[in-house]
Amino acid sequence: MHSDPAKCLYCTNNETLHELMIEVAHLRVSRLFIFKEQTYHGRCLVAYDHHVADLNLLSDEERNLFMADVAQVTCAMQKVFNPEKINYGAYADTLEHLHFHLAPKYVGGPDFGGTFQMNPKKVYLTDEEYAQMSEQLKAAL
Repeated sequence: MHSDPAKCLYCTNNETLHELMIEVAHLRVSRLFIFKEQTYHGRCLVAYDHHVADLNLLSDEERNLFMADVAQVTCAMQKVFNPEKINYGAYADTLEHLHFHLAPKYVGGPDFGGTFQMNPKKVYLTDEEYAQMSEQLKAAL
């Protein structure tokens, strides 16, 4: 199965994308988003610039740049949110566009010691809180 870039929310930058996430910054070869659902305080997503289905389809240079972006974001998340651990999720069963979910986990917090939920639809912030989070991440990048 190969998804159509013309129907990809990351490639088309469509309304569904903006309902789920807020774009924070463009990095070397990817875009950083804050996931609007914030059960895992500070949850972000890094999406590759081009419609590529899997990490193993990138050249060594492209992969290294993408992973450098992911690492840069997790370093910023660590500074801003100070989680105990950041969980990485790279799922693309139905939407074949390379992206990583980055879910901060906190001792005593939701699902600590287990797998994070994709979209529990429990915690949403105000526009001002999202803006503050975005500015803090930008400053830490």
